Amino acid sequence: MSVPSSLLAGVVDRLRNTNPYVVDGALAAAVAVPLSVPFLTSPPGHVTLLGVVLNVGTVLPLIWRRRAPFTVAVLVYVFAALVSLHHRPGQMLQYSGLVVIYTIADRGRPWQRRLFLWVILLTFPPASFLLKRNTLAEFMFTMLLPLTAYLLGTLARTNRARIVAVAQRAAELERGREADAARAAAEERNRIAGDMHDVLAHAVSVMVVQAEAGPVLLRTEPRRAERAFDVIAEAGRSAMEELSRTLGALRSASDVGVRVPPPTVAGIAALVDQVRGTGLPVGLTVHGTARPLPVGAETAGYRIVQEALTNTLKHAAASSAEVRLDWTDDELVLTVTDDGAGRAAAVDGGLGPNGGPGRWGGHGLAGIRQRAAACGGTAEMGPGQSGFRVRARLPLAGGGR
Repeated sequence: MSVPSSLLAGVVDRLRNTNPYVVDGALAAAVAVPLSVPFLTSPPGHVTLLGVVLNVGTVLPLIWRRRAPFTVAVLVYVFAALVSLHHRPGQMLQYSGLVVIYTIADRGRPWQRRLFLWVILLTFPPASFLLKRNTLAEFMFTMLLPLTAYLLGTLARTNRARIVAVAQRAAELERGREADAARAAAEERNRIAGDMHDVLAHAVSVMVVQAEAGPVLLRTEPRRAERAFDVIAEAGRSAMEELSRTLGALRSASDVGVRVPPPTVAGIAALVDQVRGTGLPVGLTVHGTARPLPVGAETAGYRIVQEALTNTLKHAAASSAEVRLDWTDDELVLTVTDDGAGRAAAVDGGLGPNGGPGRWGGHGLAGIRQRAAACGGTAEMGPGQSGFRVRARLPLAGGGR
C-alpha cells in the first residue's frame, strides 16, 4: 500500500518545523540501536569500560551535528578510529560516520567538504583495509557507503539552494508584478485625468462662450439666443456622457452598466458642428480614404482635435478655424489651425489675448503630445501663417511605425 504524497509532505513539513536538537537526538538514538548489538552478543569479558566510552563517543556528538558539523565530524571519526583499534567491542558498520559525512556534504563549508572528500573518504578506507585485512569486496563496500552518503548530502544541499533560489525568484516576480500594477494604475490615472481635462475644458469653454453671448443675443436676436442655450444644454449632456464613460473605468465591471463607447476620429465631424454652434466658423476638410486606426489612436485623434479647438475658443480670440484630416498609406495627419493670437502668444512669453495663460504651456498642449506619443505618433504646435497651428501624426494599424 503506497503512502499518499500529501501525508508524506505533511510529515516532512512537521520535521522541518521541529526543534533540530530533538530531531538529531532521535537520529543519535536510532544510530545507537545497531550499536547495542555487539554489547549483547560479545562473549563475557570482551566488553570494557573504555570500549563503552569510545562507542558512546561515536554517537553522542550527533546531537550537535547541525550546529557544529565539522567539529562533530572530527570527534566522531576520532572515536571511530579508537573503536576500531580497541575493538572491545567494535562496530560492524560505522553508521555515525556515514551520518557526519552526509552532514558535512550538506552543511559544511566548501573547504570542509573538499577535505572530507579527498582526505577522509580516500585515506580512511585504505587505512581500514590495511588494519582489518578486509577483502577486496569488503574494501569496495567500505568505499561505496561513504561516497553514497556524501552524494546524498550534496543533493540535499543543492536542493535546499534551489528552493531558496526559487523563493527569491518568486519574491522578485511578486515585487515586479506589484511594480507593474502600480505603474499601470498610475498610467490609468493619468489617462483618466487627461480625459476629464479634455471633456470638461471643451464643454466649459463652449458653455462659457454661449453664456457670454446669450444676454446680448436675447435682446437683439431671440432666435439665436435660443440656439445658444440649446448649445449649452447639448455641451452639458455631452460632457455628462463623457464623464460617465470615463468614471466608469474606476468602477468594477459588476457596477458598470452600458458604457458609452470611447470617441473616435469619425466623431470629429460632430465635434466641429458643436464648436460651430458657438458662433465660431470652423471648416472641416478630409483628404484621402479613411483607413483602420488602432483603438488608442482613434480616441487620441478625437481628443487632440478637441483640445486644439478648446484652446482656440479659450485663448485665441479667433474669427475662424480649420480642421484638416489627411489620410495616407501609413498615417493620419491631423491639422487644426486658426487665425487668432497664436503668433502674439509666442512673442509675449505665453500670455493669452487677455493677459491670461497662453497656449505655449499648460496641461492641454502637453496632453496632445502625450496622446500622440502613446500611440506611436508625434505632435507639434506653434504659430502658423496667421494664427496658431496644431499638427499630429498618428500611425495606421499595421502602418509604417
